[in-house]
Amino acid sequence: MKVAGLGFRRTATLASLREALIAAGGCEGLAAVATVSDKAETAALISLARELNVPIKAVPANVLAGATTLTQSKLIREKFGTGSVAEAAALVAAGRRARLLATRAVSQDRTVTAAIAEGDGE
Repeated sequence: MKVAGLGFRRTATLASLREALIAAGGCEGLAAVATVSDKAETAALISLARELNVPIKAVPANVLAGATTLTQSKLIREKFGTGSVAEAAALVAAGRRARLLATRAVSQDRTVTAAIAEGDGE
């Protein structure tokens, strides 16, 4: 199961979500997009999921905190207990034995990060 994890500001646009996803490796073969639960119902993310015809996997913040990520943001570590929301969401949502296919990529306007992971979906 291939999942794109997205970390973003609430003000992020659909264009910025798309841009970060493309920078992280694109949308081909994606089974879902994932993010922290409190942003799962953001209009831009819902639009992206509809466009890609994939579900949104909402990952509770306390579950993200247990994920080990390759990249590290001090601000994100302090707020979420993990180095990258995008990487952590992708890894958790992809399931056991998940591995990152792409570390986080950042949109040009710096409002979105995206990472792609693949796992067994369980």
